[in-house]
Amino acid sequence: MQNKFLSISSTLVVAAVLMSCASKSTLAPLPDLPTAGAPKNPRAELILDPSEYTELIWSDEFNTSTLDRNKWTPQLGNGCDINLCGWGNNEKQSYTDNEKNLKVSGGNLVITALQEPTAGMAYSSARIRSKNKGDWEYGKIDIRARLPKGQGIWPAIWMLPTDEVFGTWPKSGEIDIMELRGQIPNTVLGTVHYGPDWPNNKYKGGEYIKPSGDFSDDFHVFSVIKSKDRIRWYVDGNLFYSISPMDIAPENYPFNKYFHMILNVAVGGNFLGDPNSTTVFPQQMLIDYVRVYHPK
Repeated sequence: MQNKFLSISSTLVVAAVLMSCASKSTLAPLPDLPTAGAPKNPRAELILDPSEYTELIWSDEFNTSTLDRNKWTPQLGNGCDINLCGWGNNEKQSYTDNEKNLKVSGGNLVITALQEPTAGMAYSSARIRSKNKGDWEYGKIDIRARLPKGQGIWPAIWMLPTDEVFGTWPKSGEIDIMELRGQIPNTVLGTVHYGPDWPNNKYKGGEYIKPSGDFSDDFHVFSVIKSKDRIRWYVDGNLFYSISPMDIAPENYPFNKYFHMILNVAVGGNFLGDPNSTTVFPQQMLIDYVRVYHPK
């Protein structure tokens, strides 16, 4: 998501039979866990079956009336204040924390992209991150979400390093749990970014194709399991991609460090192109929960 500059073409296509998703009303709600740094758990380093991850260590169920700012910090503007105008991708939105773009309602986090002039940009939307409020070295991360669609609409659930141990992007890594190009609404991407500075940066990833319908139809669970020297991506429990140091050699594998989460809906840019006359606004990404697990 950050500083892509180049369109991502995935290296793996998996067409799997999609597991059915329980409707939101049938899920028993979990209590929110207090904000805390992820405790050390030696078993979390191991490459384990997904069923082993049963200890909930961090969550947001979005059952409050407002965004929990003990867990999330909105990022505002068009990126120019951090010398990243257009957020590194020539994006066309300015992020706000106004209720029309960012709210908690009906048990969901709601991020809304609008076609309206905002701070010199043609669109407004929202972006939040958990940096220094939810940071994890290893574990299983589940996000249950319903995605927007349309030409130029770019929802993303992704991670950046909390401490740039190996240097600035992309040397310390980026993990994209889920990205969707709105004009291809039945396909989500999972990607890592790494390697030397742009324009010699590198990425690798895979995609999951929904057999019928698209990801705006209903909620789906997007997951990564981050273990020592291995990251695995899932949609509704279906494994569709994994990566290890061998896969990116001889480049450094920077992912065995603490990463935090970012949730946003971007509009336009180099990755997928800008909206056109077919794009309907507003567009919303609804997130039912974010849950982080360790094995017991």
